[in-house]
Amino acid sequence: MEDLEAKLVEATKVIARQGILPFPVNEITISIVKKVVGEREDELDFICAFKKKPSQTVEELRESTGLSNLEIERLGSSLAKKGLIFNQPNSQGVTVYRLLPFMNVGLMEYRFMTPLSFTEEDRELARLFSKLVEGLKTELRSNYDNLKKILPQLPPTDRTVAIREREDGHNIRVVPVKKALGGYGEEILATQSVRDIIMKYEDIAVGYCFCRQKKMALGGLCEQEAPLENCFTFGKSARHTIAQGFARKVTREEALQILKQAEEFGLVHKAFHPNSQMDKAETSICNCCKDCCDTFRMWREGAFPLINLTHHLSEIDEERCIACGICVEKCPTEALKLNADGRLKRDERLCIGCGVCARFCPEEAIYLTEMERRVQVLPL
Repeated sequence: MEDLEAKLVEATKVIARQGILPFPVNEITISIVKKVVGEREDELDFICAFKKKPSQTVEELRESTGLSNLEIERLGSSLAKKGLIFNQPNSQGVTVYRLLPFMNVGLMEYRFMTPLSFTEEDRELARLFSKLVEGLKTELRSNYDNLKKILPQLPPTDRTVAIREREDGHNIRVVPVKKALGGYGEEILATQSVRDIIMKYEDIAVGYCFCRQKKMALGGLCEQEAPLENCFTFGKSARHTIAQGFARKVTREEALQILKQAEEFGLVHKAFHPNSQMDKAETSICNCCKDCCDTFRMWREGAFPLINLTHHLSEIDEERCIACGICVEKCPTEALKLNADGRLKRDERLCIGCGVCARFCPEEAIYLTEMERRVQVLPL
């Protein structure tokens, strides 16, 4: 038993080092690994083989594990279905096994994007991840001054893809601006609608929103009553989520219909890129509500900064605005507020250019300017 506990700790240490930010090795993260892997010592040993190199080919794993090709495939496949390994061929057709982090994007997302029965195991895993986030909040608050210093160096978590259509079916007005703002780039990158992204891919998969399902597992409900099945993966990521049973394959037409429904509920389109490298092709699109989305929630609750790349900024036509407050209610980052004198004001620092406000404005008083911007805001 002591040997098993030691292996659990070692495997947790290796997983904790994956991803953009390291996670603590403590009772919570060890319990997560124990809950997911169980007492499979062979799988714990396999995880530990990624200690020095997080991505390995079969040939490299033979060297680091001493296992046969068949055993590598068996263990890799088992851990992939548990959400801890990504095992897809690279551009040269060589299968690469990559150990995934606890979160962003890793174990938590994959475990909660498949339809849940909300068993006690689901609920316990959700509670453990919730405790993990609480611990991150405490850690970040104690290092707040250091966080302020490194914030400009951190890569964007995601990229907002603006809604282009109003609730009445008309196009949202977009005004081009020739220079980038926010210090992220020097020129406007080619902007894309969600339709443009969908049409790029042959392999498209859709799964359940892991943020909404995790909240439901904790006993909560989505305040926007948003649909669950609208978490997209593309290309290699789609093939992975389909193979592991995390998502189902859909056609482009089905995908566009699901995205249209997401816009009807006022959800925010957020694209994700490999290792936050925005010059690489999208791997996924989330459709986020303001109350369930972990990115928005962790920022509001003081756990993590809001770091986003966008190509738009909302603007107010004061002559048209009737101060109805619909946009204030819909905005996911509280960038819009009504002043004491009843005038609508937008905080540029907080605006992620999602277009939700413009979609639902009954007076067409909000439009978008097109410019590359990096939004970076410390936790509230």
